[in-house]
Amino acid sequence: MTNRLAQSPSLYLRKHAENPLDWWPWCDEAIEVARHENKPIFLSIGYSSCHWCTVMEGEAFSDPDIAEYMNANFIPIKVDREERPDLDSIYMQGLQMMVGQGGWPLNVFLDPKDLVPFYGGTYFPVQPRYGRPGFLQVLQAIRRYYDTEKAKLESVTAEIRGYLQQAAALQPDGSEKLDSSLLQKGLNTNASVLKGVGYGPSFPMMPYAQLVLRGVRFGSPLAAANQESENDFRQVCTKRGLDLALGGIYDHVAGGFHRYTVDPSWTVPHFEKMLYDNGQIVEYLACLWSSGVREPAFESAIAGTVRWLKREMTAPEGYFYAAQDADSFPDRTAKEPEEGNFYVWNYSELEQLLTPEELAEMEEQFTVTAEGNFEGNNVLQRRHPGKLNDTIETALAKLFQMRYGATPETVETFPPAINNQEAKSGNWDGRIPPVTDPKMIVAWNSLMISGLARAYVVFGQIEYFLLAVRCANFILDSQWVQDRFHRLNYDGKPAVLAQSEDYALFIKALLDLQVATLRIEDGEETAGYELPKANFWLEKAVKVQEEFDEFLWSLELGGYYNTAKDASGDLVVRERNYNDNATPSANGIAIANLVQLALLTEDLQYLDRAEQALQAFRSVMNQPQGCPSLFTALDWYLNHTLIRTNTEHLQSLIAEYVPTAVYALADNLPDGSVGLVCQGLSCSEPAHSREQLWEQVQKLGVRG
Repeated sequence: MTNRLAQSPSLYLRKHAENPLDWWPWCDEAIEVARHENKPIFLSIGYSSCHWCTVMEGEAFSDPDIAEYMNANFIPIKVDREERPDLDSIYMQGLQMMVGQGGWPLNVFLDPKDLVPFYGGTYFPVQPRYGRPGFLQVLQAIRRYYDTEKAKLESVTAEIRGYLQQAAALQPDGSEKLDSSLLQKGLNTNASVLKGVGYGPSFPMMPYAQLVLRGVRFGSPLAAANQESENDFRQVCTKRGLDLALGGIYDHVAGGFHRYTVDPSWTVPHFEKMLYDNGQIVEYLACLWSSGVREPAFESAIAGTVRWLKREMTAPEGYFYAAQDADSFPDRTAKEPEEGNFYVWNYSELEQLLTPEELAEMEEQFTVTAEGNFEGNNVLQRRHPGKLNDTIETALAKLFQMRYGATPETVETFPPAINNQEAKSGNWDGRIPPVTDPKMIVAWNSLMISGLARAYVVFGQIEYFLLAVRCANFILDSQWVQDRFHRLNYDGKPAVLAQSEDYALFIKALLDLQVATLRIEDGEETAGYELPKANFWLEKAVKVQEEFDEFLWSLELGGYYNTAKDASGDLVVRERNYNDNATPSANGIAIANLVQLALLTEDLQYLDRAEQALQAFRSVMNQPQGCPSLFTALDWYLNHTLIRTNTEHLQSLIAEYVPTAVYALADNLPDGSVGLVCQGLSCSEPAHSREQLWEQVQKLGVRG
């Protein structure tokens, strides 16, 4: 027997459809029932590829005793955080206030009157273990507290409500300047954050890495400030690139990056693969390459990730799937999937599969040992940078064939298993794959579009550009319903109004495609794709920005709300996202977009709005370690540069790393000149050679 979640389009919610809990989706009816019956709301938020979410679904949420008590005393509501990041953000803040840390599954108890949380946690086991109480005991204690401690309950919810409202009502600060000293502070602090302290898990942290890479063009201010020389921006950024491209976080057999590693040495990953990480990493490695760090492993990792994207993550319609699980079944008889099973290698397998020469070379080039580095198995981590030799490439192809049941050249597409039943019953020639979440999320697809566009500009692989274009066209054609932008797509059906990250990141993606289009040479083979007119992507960006401004801009405070003004009725507070997490903050991206739009359209109202938004968040920039994307936006604001030149020079310039430049094709340059370099309404003298043009670009790009 199934519950209400069986009809949900969300894979994550459907995973809970057979729980004995009487789950509700987040909706007005559920909230009204809780108020009418005077029951606290148990709100549980997670996502489909979350390992501990899956564990709790199979344990506590499947336990009949827990279900009986929950159904009688609470209104349980399940939320997919990938559908509703606005709800996730609010209640994560509440959880962090209550217990000092957060994570997923995010489980909080709400007062049904005002939906304010009063208790919460992450994973709750059925029986007490890991230093955590048993879930039934937690439920019983919470219900007693709710019934008998009304005064304390009101005091707690009032305090948490005040905290959430205060955080959401951040006031503009016009008393402090938006200047180069502030930018320098942000660069220095975030370089130190990116360097890390050498313990705990290792995350990609791409918003931090992208900001610090920008600092390379300013020289080595950390060293100049008497910091350790290893804090040098280029060194820090290069190390992050090598950790990603060589580490166990990268799938060296089949491409794509895992979510993070559980150790400081970048060895053993948490094996889920998220689209948003891969899009950002592709863009970062391409930028790192174009900045002058020409490491072959970067180009190889990008190419491998694109092959994985095409093979396993691209829908027939052209958009990209959201994620792949960390867990998979070792065989058809297994009751539960195991973490990493699809990706790791037993030494005896390698002995049987590889020649003695290949195995010896694998042991030399990768972390391969008889003992293994993950539960007796081997996660592949490269020991050395550089280009892999033919022996290793042959060995990796054999591992690919064992995993997928065919050679890399013959597996063009690998259809997803979209639930555990499909995974176990599928006719797989190799290993049983992890479940793939096939929904389309605009923000995450936009990150991948940007990564592909930048990789095309840098490496000239037209395939990268065409993948990005197909995805962007799908979003443009499919995600507007009654003239409103929508965040998700399930099997061709758009769902959920777009949130700030969807607007901001899609506008960025459109602007990145505008640049990439300038890279295409006359006569270049585009697989039958007819190139749009010159400013097609820019015009689309302007149109999406108009809707963004209309529904999410804060007239009172500046900056963009997470949720549209007509879709915020079910929220305790209306937040404006400015902190970076695994993805960049919506307002940081949005402000950078505004600066670029001002340059490309010559409408300085965009620049005014960018300044207003930066002032809205000026106070939080005094603590730079939480908001690197705001500092990226500040770099754009202080150092924005417009380059007008002809096709020949555009195609060479855009492949350079000039992080605050936008480009325009000019056909009316002064006689004898090759280009103009401008800031706002002021331009340098016409450049009469590429060398002079490049000198002007570099000079204006660091004037802040």
